[in-house]
Amino acid sequence: MLLALLSSVLDAAPAVVFAAVGATLSERAGVVNVGVEGMMRAGAFGAAAAALVMPTPLGVLVGVAAGALVAALHAWLCIQGRSDQVVSGMAINLVMLAFGQFLLEAAFSSPAGTPAITQLPKWFGHSPLTWLAIVLPFVVHLAVTRTPWGLRLRAVGEKPQAVAAMGVRVTRLRFGAVVLSGAFAGLGGAQLSTAVLDHFESHMPSGLGFMAVAAMVFGRWTPLGAAGAALFFAFGDALRISLASSAPGLLEVVPQGVLLALPYALTLLVLSLQRRGAARAPAALGQPYDPELR
Repeated sequence: MLLALLSSVLDAAPAVVFAAVGATLSERAGVVNVGVEGMMRAGAFGAAAAALVMPTPLGVLVGVAAGALVAALHAWLCIQGRSDQVVSGMAINLVMLAFGQFLLEAAFSSPAGTPAITQLPKWFGHSPLTWLAIVLPFVVHLAVTRTPWGLRLRAVGEKPQAVAAMGVRVTRLRFGAVVLSGAFAGLGGAQLSTAVLDHFESHMPSGLGFMAVAAMVFGRWTPLGAAGAALFFAFGDALRISLASSAPGLLEVVPQGVLLALPYALTLLVLSLQRRGAARAPAALGQPYDPELR
């Protein structure tokens, strides 16, 4: 049972890890990204649809590009248009929900999902994306804390005017961070449709994008912290699957809806127990950059 639980965690965690690390990059640069859910949805659909006509690994890259494209729209609205960043992100989630359903019916005449594709190959029982999700947070942590790019990224999220006075182009750096966050979210969505399942389903990613944002907050806006929180939340999902399979009699006592809500209830519980002031967001988070201010 323990081995099955660990295997389920390794299957469930990568999508949330990729999205949470991506959201961390965007928000460390000062741009709120609650549109992760929509970006993951774009990545999941793009990867599955592309894998119908090309090798699945190339389909994953299409999913990454789809997530980055949606993030570029979010970046343009927030950075160039100075739109409300939360409103923009939620609008993207709603638009991608409707747009994905439209594409399913228009391209595949099925509101439920795409046809089956060839899954990604397994390495030691899991897809390559699973092992990438273990390594990536450490790579991003080093990039954020040990490189000039990472120093500038953190600086524009704290005092963008001061960084601009040193000759750094704040808007370009923020735009790149948001697009990169969308690419990671798209990768998380692609993992769902090409590794966890072998097709795109209409309900993907089923709230995992919001869980990734919660993991980022609980992880105190750090790549390693966000990845650790994502693993913890994925454990709740794996526990649900394990309980349902190992104790079928439990469903006679506990409604199935309660088990389905377990990982999301765990997310809310952890966030509610977090001490106020324990995590400090970047000082300029959510504030549009005005080059006229000094």
